[in-house]
Amino acid sequence: MRNAKKISFLLVLMAFVISCATMKDKDTISGKVESIELGKDGYTAKIKSDKNEIYYAIISIVNLGGPENYKKLKEGDEVFLKGDIWKTDTEKHIKVKEIVSVK
Repeated sequence: MRNAKKISFLLVLMAFVISCATMKDKDTISGKVESIELGKDGYTAKIKSDKNEIYYAIISIVNLGGPENYKKLKEGDEVFLKGDIWKTDTEKHIKVKEIVSVK
């Protein structure tokens, strides 16, 4: 009986952890590529958003889930990106998880 309670508790705990992990909201930005800086595993694109904010978009094959999802952006491209956004004191960054559209 004790083992059944332990197993039930573990299952409930695992369900809670999984549900919290999937609830994490993906942030999005859209804007125009102003510049590209090549890096070791990808590149960083400087994006001027539709709200006139500057974001540094970190784009790599690994973060996009494989080479089939990887795209090379060019200066002047209009993009819509999903990922994880964070801010430093002076800059805004997005680790791109999905390139939704490029025009």
